[in-house]
Amino acid sequence: MTKVFIAGSRQLSRLNAEVKRRIDTMVEKDFTILVGDANGADKAVQRYLAEKEYRNVIVHCMAANCRNNVGGWPIREISAPKGTRGFAYYATKDQAMVDDAGYGLMLWDGESKGTLNSVVNMIGQNKPVVVYLAPKKTFQNLRTPTDVINLLSNCDRASVQRFERELGIEQSLGKATHP
Repeated sequence: MTKVFIAGSRQLSRLNAEVKRRIDTMVEKDFTILVGDANGADKAVQRYLAEKEYRNVIVHCMAANCRNNVGGWPIREISAPKGTRGFAYYATKDQAMVDDAGYGLMLWDGESKGTLNSVVNMIGQNKPVVVYLAPKKTFQNLRTPTDVINLLSNCDRASVQRFERELGIEQSLGKATHP
């Protein structure tokens, strides 16, 4: 059974027609959709799938604290190592979805380090990812570290440096050349 991890930036709370078409294709193929419980893109995807009455969804939540489960789908509770807080806490949940999925669809605002971290982790596991880059309203298919570097060429230099510093992008991508 094909599992797709759909995630995105908390700043993106609406799905456009092109993103909905991509999701419709997954629904038509009866893919298992793995989604988180955050506000923004996660909740927007959940709302859309609930409107379609799609049942093949698993919502990933941290421990017993599921923030959003619009469709009342099964949940997978993820536990972070004791003492984990902030970004690393929720990144634990995202990593579980990366591990479980065969493919990814990421809705990225060009700024969310959580979404970018999931992209990098999917590529690190040789799993293809389609990134919807919201500021440009374009889709990019990523399969290699070089593809991630090309995606980052859409960002300003300060953002790229922040991603490198906060996510260790160069190490994650095998020191591929960055823009």
